[in-house]
Amino acid sequence: MKVKRIVANIDTPDINAAKCFYQDVLGLELMMDHGWIGTYGSPEEMSIQISFASQGGSNTSTPDLSIEVDDVDVALERMKRAGFPIEYGPADEPWGVRRFYVRDPFGKLINILAHAQSE
Repeated sequence: MKVKRIVANIDTPDINAAKCFYQDVLGLELMMDHGWIGTYGSPEEMSIQISFASQGGSNTSTPDLSIEVDDVDVALERMKRAGFPIEYGPADEPWGVRRFYVRDPFGKLINILAHAQSE
């Protein structure tokens, strides 16, 4: 299993407040907008991303970080073997990701995900 990307998630009731600072001033593009989450970044450099969310989707809490991996099921088994309790999932979400939530050793809520594979 390999980590592909890590994105910070900022919990906020007003995700549109990020537009002036992150898009207008810093020049990042709105790359994803599901109404409850907006992700700004650079399409040329996918490692540059930050999300603003009013919830985590599927009525979950907003995670502190989202970590994309190449195999979410391997990551899930590794977390379980290491003794980290799973707080949500695994779930196949309607927006095309398979994911689960776990807390890191510092109490931060982490969203571990993989995008659905195209057939």
